[in-house]
Amino acid sequence: MNRFLSDLLQTISERSRELLSKARARRPSGEERAENLVELCERLLSSHGEASGVAIAAEILEAYRTMKTGERIAFFEALAHSFGPDKTRLAAACKAYADDPSDANANEVLEAAEPQRQNLIRRLNLAPGATRDLVQMREHLLSAMTHRPDLQPVDRDFVHLFGSWFNRGFLVLRRIDWSTPAIILEKIIRYEAVHEIDSWDDLRARIDPPDRRCYAFFHPALLDEPLIFVEVALTREIPDAIAPILARGRTILDPREATTATFYSISNTQRGLGGVSFGSFLIKQVVEEISREFPKLSNFVTLSPAPEFRAWLARERKTEGSTVFKPSDAHALSLLDNPDWFTKPEIVNEVKPLLTAMAAHYFLIARSRKGRPVDPVARFHLGNGARLDRINAMADLSEKGIAQSYGVMVNYRYDLDDIEKNHEAYAGAGEIVASPAVRKLLRADAKQTALVPAT
Repeated sequence: MNRFLSDLLQTISERSRELLSKARARRPSGEERAENLVELCERLLSSHGEASGVAIAAEILEAYRTMKTGERIAFFEALAHSFGPDKTRLAAACKAYADDPSDANANEVLEAAEPQRQNLIRRLNLAPGATRDLVQMREHLLSAMTHRPDLQPVDRDFVHLFGSWFNRGFLVLRRIDWSTPAIILEKIIRYEAVHEIDSWDDLRARIDPPDRRCYAFFHPALLDEPLIFVEVALTREIPDAIAPILARGRTILDPREATTATFYSISNTQRGLGGVSFGSFLIKQVVEEISREFPKLSNFVTLSPAPEFRAWLARERKTEGSTVFKPSDAHALSLLDNPDWFTKPEIVNEVKPLLTAMAAHYFLIARSRKGRPVDPVARFHLGNGARLDRINAMADLSEKGIAQSYGVMVNYRYDLDDIEKNHEAYAGAGEIVASPAVRKLLRADAKQTALVPAT
């Protein structure tokens, strides 16, 4: 059915282009100027015929694909300044509502307040394959916004629409194995963001053995593009280090003997969907899928990186008057400046208690400007209803692990009976559900300020 609809839209688009070409001379080949694209956008908004709208949308997206960075930014500028709300209509609607606060007048305020950009993006999505193009367009927009914060209104409209188009109700969970089409397997290799996959053999070792699983969420408009994928190891114990999970030549476990499903890599694949929530409880869906296959599993945990931990610690060290450290920490902190500290047992023994205490502070107390945990992985798992279960020092001694977190990793636990409760505690009050073992790692003077509910 999806293929039929796609072919039908393609046919409509091609025939409509023929009609448009008779009405006006086709532009010469080459890069379209941003102003010409804006003209086409205005035409798309004013068009009434479905067929001509599909054709114009396809032409806009085709022209956009040929643009260079400067032209794209000029196009985004035009979207920001020329396709906002109709201010005259909005002012009139607000006055009418003030005079008569009826439902009809309230609805007119809502319609008038909607930026024209949102309607434009919706109409662009009429073109065949447009969803993929629009996700890539937002990726370009995010790159531009690093130096152009004035483009944020355009980004808000993308996020608003993508939040509806990519909500959990539209996502389909599929298992990835060695029989999965190569075009998807190639993308699993390319998009792996936590632990790099360096070859096809490496990929096969992660998805083919009986004690390994991989699942991906797909969207009907992006059939061969996994949006997020999860790699799972079936183990006897809750792991405290990543090397044994990724080791070549390891002993394969009979999955019937496993007690634990460990989610050791979760990768979002589309930068253009960054900040767009796919909904809570995605991991719960994976847990339920594995539980159906292996009903004897009793533990569902992650082995997760702490990608911002080292940077946070560096900022605290530079912050005058920081309350994170004690004077007695100075020597251990200086040892971390040794590039080979993790290879020297005597140094490891001295810095390990400090790292675990600092990691507890980082996860339980440190907050962003929005009042949420500093760590992005923590925000994801806590928002999905997990409990912060254990902090593991010396868990990732790879170059990347040392560079990002001094080797610290954590286990988040997914208990099906508590997921909704944990999610509500975090979403509602920003509370972080943590195990007693993690809470004990906090120093006495920090415990009173930690937003940790009793468990």
